[in-house]
Amino acid sequence: MVPEFFQDAPGLTNQYDDDPLLASYLRQRLPPKMIAEIEPSLRRLGGRAAGELLALDAAAEAQPPRHVPYDAWGRRIDAIPTSHAWRELDRIAAEEGLVAIGYERKHGALSRIDQFARLYLYAPSSATYSCPLAMTDGAARLLELYPDEVTRPVFEHFVSRDPERFWTSGQWMTERTGGSDVSATSTVAVAEGASYRLHGTKWFTSATTSQIAITLAYVQPERGRERSLSVFLVQLRDVDGALRGIRVNRLKDKLGTRALPTAELTLDGAPAHLVGEAGQGVRKIAALFNVTRVYNAVAAVAGMRRAIALARDYARRRVAFGKPLADHPLHAETLAAMETEWRAAFMLAFHVVELLGRQECNEASTNELARLRLLIPIAKLYTAKQAVAVASEALESFGGAGYIEDTGLPRLLRDAQVLPIWEGTTNVLSLDVLRALEKTSGLTSVLDDARQRLAGVRSETLGSAVGRVRDAFQRIEAFADRAAQEGRAFAEVRARSFAYAIARTMAGLLLLEHADWSMAAGESTAAVTAATRWCARDLARLEDDEGPVPSPMFIG
Repeated sequence: MVPEFFQDAPGLTNQYDDDPLLASYLRQRLPPKMIAEIEPSLRRLGGRAAGELLALDAAAEAQPPRHVPYDAWGRRIDAIPTSHAWRELDRIAAEEGLVAIGYERKHGALSRIDQFARLYLYAPSSATYSCPLAMTDGAARLLELYPDEVTRPVFEHFVSRDPERFWTSGQWMTERTGGSDVSATSTVAVAEGASYRLHGTKWFTSATTSQIAITLAYVQPERGRERSLSVFLVQLRDVDGALRGIRVNRLKDKLGTRALPTAELTLDGAPAHLVGEAGQGVRKIAALFNVTRVYNAVAAVAGMRRAIALARDYARRRVAFGKPLADHPLHAETLAAMETEWRAAFMLAFHVVELLGRQECNEASTNELARLRLLIPIAKLYTAKQAVAVASEALESFGGAGYIEDTGLPRLLRDAQVLPIWEGTTNVLSLDVLRALEKTSGLTSVLDDARQRLAGVRSETLGSAVGRVRDAFQRIEAFADRAAQEGRAFAEVRARSFAYAIARTMAGLLLLEHADWSMAAGESTAAVTAATRWCARDLARLEDDEGPVPSPMFIG
């Protein structure tokens, strides 16, 4: 009798030990003393990501939140019960200091690298609890910049490591009248003594079970004054746990991120606190968006890494045509192409993390601040697109199993698809890149920094790639000059391909810098291979009006 065959599922090992890029990057960017201090906790979290957290992730996904509008006696309660696993992920996030580290600033500007390295390990095993953490971190930065007697204790809750004191924040911006166009906000804030009451509808509210929300509303003007879009802090519930002037219309039925409570709300006199002075809401909220968009980029990179880890493990287990998939040259090439995308995205995202840390510790130069303003939207939009492409390729590498829900693999793609949408779509952020060019010296700063970094690459092995990156930056500069002459319409049509070109070329620069360091440090050739592969493509394709032409793999 022929023994029955069953295919082994892919598995995960310690996600810190199994990730040579993360360890190599940290060695490149951090002092040895700091690495010695933080590495044990990173390794411990890497183990949790492949064990305890992974089990909680599956349990939270299997038991998504529910909306209970009424109690048994007909009273309106609008409860949103969540799973024990979801609440446990919150507790672990507090204990691990996934928000706190960024504000304790034990290692100064480098603290953000430590924090985001932990988020990178946690996020793929968190059932998207990284979303509430992103909004909480963004809210914490906002309140740090605009403190008062009301916001200070809320800030302390946001940055607590005590699970009993830790609070999270939602972010309520999107309305029926306008998503990314916050000027179309219709929610109004009516003054009531020293506070306000909010009236309006919020079409999407993520993390609706959080204790706090940050939202935008127009202050109802006094006669003869213009209305002003302002930022408000809302404490959702009273001491008894009842919502305060908030009605939950429904939970959203989403493609992915199913464990994450996302609701449609009506604000019917919800008490709110004005953050800072009235007005300039868009400018103030930018501090929050800077943080949440960096989270988006790092979560995208983390998702790519998880997809590749599973695909590589499966390629060693699955035998086809007489040998493991990993031993088939074409499959090995496909995996290598996926890994190149991930390495490029990693370098781009963590470069922005570095700049964010310097900004928040007042260590950034004027040029670095301009570069950060330009690169945040670029890193967010590009890594999000890469995450979807890599997830799709990863599913295909599993064959039919990648399309079957109970393998858990389709979640890689479903959850990745939100990344190009929330925190600003690709087109919205591409236009934001144009605004950054108009209002800052960001591109000049990027170009000047690139020249210095390229001059520092010493390895002759990388000489050809250095030349390609240098040429790409020159083409970007020439295109920007042409766009300035041709006018706004010309630039807008090409805004997406222009943002992609900067992202690809900047990633190439950072890969080269890391490869050069890696060779000098006597590390493996993986960094050199990734850099030369990435830089072999056409980094600055700019003339095509419809956007970037796809490269043989992914988005080019």
